[in-house]
Amino acid sequence: MPRDLRTGRTPHRRYALIVAAACLWASLGLAGAAVAAGPDTPLFSQAPAGAALPAGWQNLPVVKDKKLTQYVVVADGQRNVVEATSADSASALMHNGDGIDVLATPMVSWRWKVDRAIPGADNRVASKEDAPGRIVFFFDGDKSKLPFGDRAAMSLAKVGGEDLPYATLMYIWSNSGGPGEVIENPHTDRVQMLVVAGGDASLGKWQSFSRNLAADYERIYHEKPGKLIAYGIFTDSDNTHASAHAWYGDIRFLPAR
Repeated sequence: MPRDLRTGRTPHRRYALIVAAACLWASLGLAGAAVAAGPDTPLFSQAPAGAALPAGWQNLPVVKDKKLTQYVVVADGQRNVVEATSADSASALMHNGDGIDVLATPMVSWRWKVDRAIPGADNRVASKEDAPGRIVFFFDGDKSKLPFGDRAAMSLAKVGGEDLPYATLMYIWSNSGGPGEVIENPHTDRVQMLVVAGGDASLGKWQSFSRNLAADYERIYHEKPGKLIAYGIFTDSDNTHASAHAWYGDIRFLPAR
């Protein structure tokens, strides 16, 4: 099979990753009409412990037939948070991004607590690409600017009539990269991961983050971000066939300081 001259990768590897994105986004998009999105999106802390997740949040498979990561609202002191438990599983808890203008409210803040590292995980290697903690953002954009291989794969992977994300940016906990490092997904450069935490010193305690999402996107993709399609949390351990455990606080969008 011929290799992509720009990336050196065979097209079927990129296609496999985009098919996974198709499954995730199609599931969200097909249900999106009923989602009340935007800055008033119900927060994790507003949902009662042990009850259903806040309205509009959906646990979506990353790849068909993969086991789902379990997400549940639990009490943590005076605040409720979402507990994520992965056992050789991969799914994301996602919300439609309609109503959120990342240029007007570019600052995104969240908290998470990672219980332990995933043994053998390496975000640079496809067969080991797992993470206990991720915050995920799907963006729209002008797909006509993309290389032919990316456009062809997206066209083939289109599911349920839904367009696929133009670009994905993740903030991740990684034991294979240091904070501030940007790691390209091993299948496609349309998914970029910015390491914000990692290492034994960050385990077992709450960490708070505040990032300028618009600025990070522009620095990594060399253009201003388009419409935010969806966002959410993602704990997975399917590639390493291991387990992962984390907790997530509210995700908030705020104006630039």
